[in-house]
Amino acid sequence: MIFSSIVARTKDRIAKRSRYTRLVAEIESLSSRDLADINGNRSEMLRHAYLEVYG
Repeated sequence: MIFSSIVARTKDRIAKRSRYTRLVAEIESLSSRDLADINGNRSEMLRHAYLEVYG
């Protein structure tokens, strides 16, 4: 019971980290021009990505 709980939490953390890493990579890949086209702010987008994944 305890072991399966540890495994489940670990899997959840790995999945969240993977999702966050993908989001960061996608945001970082945007050029300044891309950001200007969508009126985006990179640091604000990164903050929202963190909140989306980790709450």
